[in-house]
Amino acid sequence: MGSDAVFRVEGLRKSFGQNEVLGGISLELFAGEVTVLMGANGAGKSTLVKIVSGVYSRGAGSMQLAGQAFDPQSPAEAIRAGVVTVHQNINDGVVADLDVATNLTFDRLSGKGASLLFKPRDVRAEARAVADRMGLAIDLKARVSDLSLADRQMVAIARAMAHQPKVLILDEPTSSLSSAEADRLFSLIDRLRGQGVAILYISHRMSDIRRLADRIMSMRDGVISGVFDRKPLDYEGAVNAMLGRKIHLDRVVARSSARAVFTAEGLRIAQGSRPISMTLGAGEVVAITGLVGVGKTALAETLFGVRRPLAGTMHMDGRPYAPRSARAAIAAGVFLVAKDRAQSGIVGGFNIERNISLPFLKRMSGLGVMNKRAERAVARRQIEELGIVCRSEKDDLSALSGGNQQKVMVARWMSQASRLFILDEPFQGVDISARRDIAAKLRASADGRATLIFVTEIDEALETADRILVMSEHTIVGEHRNADIDLDRLLAEVAGGPLHSAA
Repeated sequence: MGSDAVFRVEGLRKSFGQNEVLGGISLELFAGEVTVLMGANGAGKSTLVKIVSGVYSRGAGSMQLAGQAFDPQSPAEAIRAGVVTVHQNINDGVVADLDVATNLTFDRLSGKGASLLFKPRDVRAEARAVADRMGLAIDLKARVSDLSLADRQMVAIARAMAHQPKVLILDEPTSSLSSAEADRLFSLIDRLRGQGVAILYISHRMSDIRRLADRIMSMRDGVISGVFDRKPLDYEGAVNAMLGRKIHLDRVVARSSARAVFTAEGLRIAQGSRPISMTLGAGEVVAITGLVGVGKTALAETLFGVRRPLAGTMHMDGRPYAPRSARAAIAAGVFLVAKDRAQSGIVGGFNIERNISLPFLKRMSGLGVMNKRAERAVARRQIEELGIVCRSEKDDLSALSGGNQQKVMVARWMSQASRLFILDEPFQGVDISARRDIAAKLRASADGRATLIFVTEIDEALETADRILVMSEHTIVGEHRNADIDLDRLLAEVAGGPLHSAA
C-alpha cells in the first residue's frame, strides 16, 4: 500500500432533517488497490456513494482527490474530476436503445467540446480502442438491450473507464450475475487494478470479497466501524464490525418440536450451489441469518412458489409440496410476508382493514358479497394484538409510520391460520419497540404451525428464534439451537469461513 492516498475523505457528515445518516466518515483509497466496503442495509453506504459521486452535497467534512480539494456538485463534475461510479442498477450506466459503440463513446459525443458532426467510423474506432483497453470482446454494433445482463455490466464499466478515472466505485456489481459471469468481471477488475485505478468495491458476497479485497472497511450506523488491511485479511472480524456484537441478553427460551410440518431434501436454488436440507417443526420459530446476497430471499420465494427450485423435493405434513405459484402456496397454507413492503405488500389507496383482508377476500365473502362485519372484526383483533397505532381500522395505510405499516403486513398473514409462516426481513426499517412487538406476537401465536424468519441482523434472530440456521452462498452452512450459542462460530459461518457444516 502506498503512503499517499489517491482519494481521501475526512469527517464526512450528512443529515436529512433530524436524521443523521453519516456521522463522521473518514477513509482512504489507494492506487492499484481494491478496497471493499461492507455495511448492512441502512448503514449509510448509498448516501456516502451519492456524496462522492456528486448526487448529494456533503453536510460537513472534506474530500480530496490526488491532493486537491474535491467537492462535486453533480455526477458530471465528479466524472470530469476523475471519480466514476457504476451503480447497482445497470440501466443507470448504459443507454439500452443504443449500440455498444455509441454507449462506449456517448459521454464524449455529448460532452463539452464534442463535434457537431457525427462520424460513425470515428465513433467505432474510438469505441474499439476503449474495448481493447478493457479486454472487452463484444460486438460493437449490437444494441445494448439485446445483450445479456453480464455483457451490459461490462459495457457500463467500460463506458466508465473511457473517462480514464483515478477512482472507480462499483456498487454490488455481481448481485445479478452467475458465477461464470462474475469471473469475467473479476478478470476485468484485476486488469484495472494493474492499471493503477483505485477501486471501491461495495459488496456483502464473501466469495467476491475473498477473491478481490486488498483491504476491507466495515460500516455500521453511519460510521466506519473497522478497517482490515493486515494479511491475511480478517474476514470474520470485518463481518463482526459490520453487524456489531451488541447482542441483547433478553433472549428467548428455546423450544423444541418433535413433529415436522415442513421438510426440504436436496433443494438447490442457484446454479452451482450446494443443496439445502432442513426440517421445520410445529410450534417452532426458526431464523435463517446471513449476509445480503447469500440467497435468503431466493429461498423464501422458492418456498412460496414464486421461484422453482433447480433440484430437490419439499413436503408439507408428509405430503409432496411443489407449488407452481403463490396462489398454490397460499392454498397449501404457506404464507409469506415479503421483504419489500412498498413493492410487494402495502396498497396505499386501501385502509388498514382492506390491506389485512386483501389475500382472503374470497374466504370473507358469500355468494359474491363481502362480509363487512367479519372483515372489520378481523382487522380490529389484529390491531389490538399487534399494537398497531392508529385511530381506527379505516385509517389509510399510507398515513401510518413505517413500523406500523410493517405490523399491518404481518397482521395480514396472521389473520388466517397457516401451516408454514415465512417472513423475509420482517424487522427491516422498524424501531426496536415495533420489532419486539412483532417478535413477541410471532412466538405467542406459533403453536400449530412452523414459522421461518429471514434476517440479516444476528440479534434479531437471537431475540426471536428457537433455532438459527446460517446461510452462505445459497446454502445452509450452520445450525444452532438458541441456547448457549457460540457466537464466534456463528459469525465465522456468516462470514463464509472454514466452519461449513452440512445441514
